[in-house]
Order: sequence, then C-alpha cells, then structure tokens
Amino acid sequence: MSNTQKITLAKGLNMGLRKAMEDDDKVLLMGEDVGKLGGVFRITDGLQKDFGEDRVIDSPLAESGIVGTAVGMALRGYRPVVEIQFDGFVYPAYDQIVCQVAKYTYRSQGKVKMPIVIRIPFGGGIGAVEHHSESPEAQFAHTPGLKVVACSNPVDGYWMIQQAIAHDDPVIFLEPKRQYHADKAELDESATPEPLFTSRVVRPGDDVTVLAYGPTVKTALKCAEAAATDGRQLEVIDLRTLSPLDMAPVYESVRRTGRCVITHEAHVNLGMGAEVAARITEECFYSLEAPVLRVGAFDMPYPPSRIEEEYLPDLDRVLDAVDRTFAY
Repeated sequence: MSNTQKITLAKGLNMGLRKAMEDDDKVLLMGEDVGKLGGVFRITDGLQKDFGEDRVIDSPLAESGIVGTAVGMALRGYRPVVEIQFDGFVYPAYDQIVCQVAKYTYRSQGKVKMPIVIRIPFGGGIGAVEHHSESPEAQFAHTPGLKVVACSNPVDGYWMIQQAIAHDDPVIFLEPKRQYHADKAELDESATPEPLFTSRVVRPGDDVTVLAYGPTVKTALKCAEAAATDGRQLEVIDLRTLSPLDMAPVYESVRRTGRCVITHEAHVNLGMGAEVAARITEECFYSLEAPVLRVGAFDMPYPPSRIEEEYLPDLDRVLDAVDRTFAY
C-alpha cells in the first residue's frame, strides 16, 4: 500500500533529512539557526527537538568554520550536512570548499572520503536584500571533486537530499528558495527514486528543447503551456545535476527537435548554459536547425529587489528565444 501525501519543497527536504538521520546515526546537521529556530526557511524545523543538540548543531556565524568543522567530522567517519543560510554567504567558505572539501579524496589517492553535503538556498524571487539572492552554481560545477545538484520540486527534494547524503563524494546541494513554500506535489514514499546524477524530461514535445534546472524549471513549464496555445510543442528537460551533467536525454531530444533554448537565473556569461550549449553543438551539430540560445540574468551584480523581476529570465524572454530559433 503506497503512502502518499501532498508536500511543499520545504516539507520534502525536511522529511528527507529526517529519514537520512533515522537511517544513519552518523548523519548530523550543522549551520546557523538550524536547531531551535529550524532554519530561516524552516527546512530543519523540529529536527533538533527529535534528534538532540549533538546531531543538529547551531553553529557560530562563521561559514568557513562551519565547513572546516565538517571536513574534520567527515575525516572521523561522520556524514555532515551543512546549511549555508543564504547563497551569498557561501563565499567566506569558498576556500574551504574548493581547497579542502573538493581535493581531499584526490589528495589521498582515494583513501579518504568526504561525504559532506553543503545545502545552499539559491536564486532570487523573494525580494531579499543584498547577498541574499545569488546563483553561484557555475563556480562549484567548474571545480573538480565536487558534485553539484539542483532540485526543482518537492518530490525531488525528498529523494535527492537522501541520495546526496548517502553519496561518498562531497555534494553541493542547491535549493531554489522561491520554491520552498510555493507549490505542492504528491509524494509516494514507497516509490523507487530516479538515480541522483540524472536529467529528466518533465514535459515531452517535438518542436524545441528547453533546458532548465532549479527555479527556472517552473518558468520553462509555463512557457511550454503558453507555446502550446500557438501550436508549438516544447520539450522541457530538468537537468537536475550540474556536475556531472547527464547529457544523454538532452542529445536525444535535440536530435529530434533541432532547436534548443537553455535558461537559468545565473547571468549568461560563462554560466552553466555555455557548457551545455558547447556540448550540444559538438554532439548534435548536424541535427541543429538553429544556434543553441541561452536565456539568463543580465551581466551585472544582483540588483535591488524592486527590479529583480526585470533582471531574472521570465516567460516572455524565454518565449522570445523560442521564437528566435525559428527565425534562422
């Protein structure tokens, strides 16, 4: 008998963390305000009460110290899950992540594992102040030794956080903060989850392939609905994993549609879309009817919240790119 319930992304992540902690007493959580408060987005709500202060640890306001402590815990056999309170706060820990977390296994010739998950709420759409809305994913995906994944919906949040925690390599786990409490989805805890490092077709179509991840998956799906009213069928693929990229479903789709648009909230210059576009061009060149187009934020620091909706890619900008693929 299946056990189904409607959950938000925040609830899915909370349930996934709880399940991981129940299954393995070496899993512990650490971060600013993750304990008594339950995190600023309430992702860890109730976990300190049920698992104690030794496993859900309220840390000092020091991201470098949080991640450095997680490295020491991983060396002693624990599986620490670190919360970076907002994406813009990760940079004080960047040295630890890139120089220690990412390199320890390589440096030890595989003898030392780094089963650390670094949870980062990322992207915009919540009207936050400076340093509270960023999209730093390309910086981590560019770093060998790190796995980078981005959930986009409640069901993936539940399964992917557990899979990331069980993985022996360090995982940067990106969570679209605007989606935390936005939409609900039906979770069946008895279902078999898809593998962690895979992309997935979330809406089939034959005219244009639209690639997205994290917060822009919802945007891409809205574009597909709008385009359908004009008789164009967009195939939407949720990349889900940014390092390693799972390109097989992408190649299959692009070879069939001949057109591709990539959208993400990070600015376009040297973003994830550039790597994906390059790979598509290399592998699907003779199938393409138009250049691969990218739609992202403008090449500038994140603006004040009152104009962030003009800064971020939206339905109109993605649909404009879809139209342009038919102009060649």
